[in-house]
Amino acid sequence: MYCKSSDDYTKKPVPKTQKATIAVLSPSDDKDFIVRKISIKSGGTMPNHTNKIQHQQYVLEGEAKVVVGDEIYHAKKGDFIYIPAGINHYYEACYSKGYEFLCMINTREDSIQMI
Repeated sequence: MYCKSSDDYTKKPVPKTQKATIAVLSPSDDKDFIVRKISIKSGGTMPNHTNKIQHQQYVLEGEAKVVVGDEIYHAKKGDFIYIPAGINHYYEACYSKGYEFLCMINTREDSIQMI
């Protein structure tokens, strides 16, 4: 067990994105789920892609255009977003603010396909 600030984790650039970083918060030996903190600076993007597994996301700060399938959301602090497995999605921090969220996934094997 532990209690640790999410700011204490190593942030790494997210491949194929603009101005985005990721920090994995879950212990590496967790067998059930993984929590990741993703930050996209103002003007940054994460391209359209699909994942083999579902995502559950909670917005910590800022605002972004989040497109899930055919739905367009103006996501902001306090919002919860569910992305089913296999559904395309992307992010644009286009509201003159950065965007930061927790992304929770299970530990099953995932694959990402760029669209």
